[in-house]
Amino acid sequence: MTAAAAARSILTQLHEVMASRMHAQGKLDRVVEIIGESLHSEVCSIYLLREGMLELFATRGLNKEAVHVTRLAMGEGLTGTIADRIETLNLAEAKAHPDFQYRPETGEDKFHSFAGVPIVYRERAVGTLCVQHVEPRRYEDIEIEALQTTAMVLSELIANAGLVDEEQVLGRSGAQTGPVSIDGLPLVKGLASGVAVFHQPRVTIDQVMADDIEVERQRVYRAFDRMRDQIDGMTQQADFGKGGEHEEVLQTYKMFAYDEGWSRRINEAIDSGLTAEAAIERVQQRTRMRMREIDDPLLAERMHDLEDLSNRLLRIVSGQLGTAATQGLRRDTILIAKSLGPAELLEYDRRRLKGVVMEEGSLTAHVVIVARAMGIPVLGRARGIRGMVVEGDEILLDGDKGTVSIRPAQAVADAFDTRFAKSRERQAVYAELRDVEPFTRCGTRIQVMMNAGLRDDLSNLNLVGADGIGLFRTEFQFLVSATLPQRERQLRLYRDVLDAAGDKPVIFRTVDIGGDKAVPYLNSAESELDENPAMGWRALRMALEREGLLKAQARALLEAAAGRSLYVMFPMISEPWEFDAAKAVFDKQLEFLRKQKHLLPEQIHYGAMLEVPSLAEVLDLLIPRVSFLSVGTNDLTQFLFAADRANPKLAERYDWLSPSILRFLRRIAQATVGQPVDLGVCGEMGGRQLEALALMGLGFRRFSITPVSVGPIKELVRQVDLASITEAMNRWLSSPPQDMRASLAKWAAKQGIAID
Repeated sequence: MTAAAAARSILTQLHEVMASRMHAQGKLDRVVEIIGESLHSEVCSIYLLREGMLELFATRGLNKEAVHVTRLAMGEGLTGTIADRIETLNLAEAKAHPDFQYRPETGEDKFHSFAGVPIVYRERAVGTLCVQHVEPRRYEDIEIEALQTTAMVLSELIANAGLVDEEQVLGRSGAQTGPVSIDGLPLVKGLASGVAVFHQPRVTIDQVMADDIEVERQRVYRAFDRMRDQIDGMTQQADFGKGGEHEEVLQTYKMFAYDEGWSRRINEAIDSGLTAEAAIERVQQRTRMRMREIDDPLLAERMHDLEDLSNRLLRIVSGQLGTAATQGLRRDTILIAKSLGPAELLEYDRRRLKGVVMEEGSLTAHVVIVARAMGIPVLGRARGIRGMVVEGDEILLDGDKGTVSIRPAQAVADAFDTRFAKSRERQAVYAELRDVEPFTRCGTRIQVMMNAGLRDDLSNLNLVGADGIGLFRTEFQFLVSATLPQRERQLRLYRDVLDAAGDKPVIFRTVDIGGDKAVPYLNSAESELDENPAMGWRALRMALEREGLLKAQARALLEAAAGRSLYVMFPMISEPWEFDAAKAVFDKQLEFLRKQKHLLPEQIHYGAMLEVPSLAEVLDLLIPRVSFLSVGTNDLTQFLFAADRANPKLAERYDWLSPSILRFLRRIAQATVGQPVDLGVCGEMGGRQLEALALMGLGFRRFSITPVSVGPIKELVRQVDLASITEAMNRWLSSPPQDMRASLAKWAAKQGIAID
């Protein structure tokens, strides 16, 4: 008997039970008899979540006196483990499992084999369905699949019969209908407020069991055809979405959309007697269980793509179409999501999207990189938030402290509004500096440039009054694509960026992918073996090995800059020969274009990003080769301190104002004195007022920072006398104070320098 046939046999009988006028308890009692008889299992039990505990509601084979008496906490015993982890257990010897607990009132001591599946409703476990047998044996796959399908039908019965409190079904307790505060991991800092909107509104499945299997099959076929047409249409568009950079991410969706294995599994679920919606959800539940077992972040990201596509198919077949992005945001919004991809984020209206809260997420996730560029605060690892929030709830997101307030009390809202108002007042002051050139008190012009990575970022250039783009991250186009962006697409992006910048310079950093910014289409055995991806096969190392990658980018940049100046910066250089090798690729493409009579750039300025400490030891060899040098403080700091900045425990441990990093930076600055090379800083350090003050004292005169930091740094520059801060920094670095940060802040206050 196949899994579908076994499940269909059970569902046929369950259909009769559910259609009967029997009371809910009677139905459950009959269900355990049907399952036990069909699977020839001596025990079948149903545990349901009530008042936060898993209670034995019905059983065949255990002592009847234990019904409504035996209760287990989530995570307690095998039953609690299944519900807590939302996973299946299949054990030949139950007592051998570390989570096994014996409850004498059940009389289960003589049973050895055990299998159990979670009963899931709206992505949350509301109970478990378990079978047991005297003889030690593992249950067959067809039996487990039949149990899983049965559990899905039970979830409908349980919800309709009111056997589980609605608040528990939704994952909320009574206390959580009022004000709630959740801690999370700050991924992008900032303050934001708005109403809660779910990234993917839940699809309600009204009917689980099919009346006519062939009708359901045809519904799924039509939904697949419509979904594939949508994906095909999107991939054929020249420019998809707001920014256009994420068009190729749809290629991944297309691959899954035509996957025969996926459609076959949905068909098998329909064969067992499920409706089209329930069959899709059944397969999706299996995918979620697999995702929990995956340690490989790349594979997990691919599984997320499949889940996203499953949601699309479910919306089509159910007629409950539209996502929050496609429906449009009507008010200031805090987006609530389990996880989010960079392309999905780019679909939202930035005027309305104020912040994002995710149940998952990490500091190195692609969506975080894009959100930071967009200036949208993001909080990750806010466990269980989707079950605590109702659409339209007021949300206060504090990306600085790492908290989110749901339905805040008035006192909390007032305190937040006060902080927010002060922040807006400061921003208004900074806005007045838009057209003001940043000269120090002693008359030295400091260049304050901004970082960018998307077309839309260029609107900030004149909005904040930056001197140019000191770092254009070309990798964004690669991160949001499912396949390698073709040269023509790169050319179009770079030309648009240069056109938007006008006379202001744009420094293009060649692609910095690999390592913690992995892309599936360039994955390799070497990168998979990286235990420290930030220090592995990435950036220029990858580009030099895959010369076609750098060749296409070089050609696109040279063609885009025809008739104007081009600034190119190579990342992750460890030794001068790497710079020479990268420049040789550009020289070769330049020669090719010259022979083809193409219009060439008027000037080309080549620079290096100093992130790897080893490069500081050979600056005397590198400086004659480059026009400019940019210190990447984010990577440089983690390399100097051997501290992974993606690790929350280490992210705030090492201070940028420690003597070790400041002495290192001073040595770099001193190596460029009297040399025809422009020295700057790229990274978060340059965007913080106190740190920027220290950098000016070390000799740095160019900053490339986030757009929101341009105003504060301009304001700082106008208050500084370079001779005074240089003298103070030299004194402190010769004999470091116990707290450099406190000493610098105290000095600034005495000088009348306002620091936020």
